[in-house]
Amino acid sequence: MKILKRLFAAPRHSVHGDAALLLIRVVVGIAFVIHGWAKAQNPFGWMGPEGFAPGIFQALAALSEFGGGMAWIVGLLTRLAALGIGCTMTVAFLSQAIMAGAPFVSKTGGPALELPAVYFCVAILLIAMGPGRFSLDRLVFGTWQPSAPREAQWDRQPK
Repeated sequence: MKILKRLFAAPRHSVHGDAALLLIRVVVGIAFVIHGWAKAQNPFGWMGPEGFAPGIFQALAALSEFGGGMAWIVGLLTRLAALGIGCTMTVAFLSQAIMAGAPFVSKTGGPALELPAVYFCVAILLIAMGPGRFSLDRLVFGTWQPSAPREAQWDRQPK
């Protein structure tokens, strides 16, 4: 149970930091629910016949986007959802970069790398910082205070 608490508990941050995490989780979570809902309608074939990924991977992407978005909105199993979304965004980034040769920012509104890159960064942020105090993770798993780095502990010793 201690491992689960360390994985899913909400680390202590300032109220302002936790409010910012809530805002990011909800806004990006809504975007993922919308993106994932369309994919969930045909989870094993949403890429169509020309899709590069087998059906099982398409279904995992649909699950990570729709389910992960829902998890981010309520802040439940946030880090696990962030891992799934981060993996999905890595594939999206690489497929756009390698297969489509997309630019980082499209000047014509076509495929671009910026959105999967930003979503990947949000996933990394939520893995690193946790969901914040305004989350179901905090209610279910509680909070924990990360231990101070060794350098900080050394600085506190009397000289």
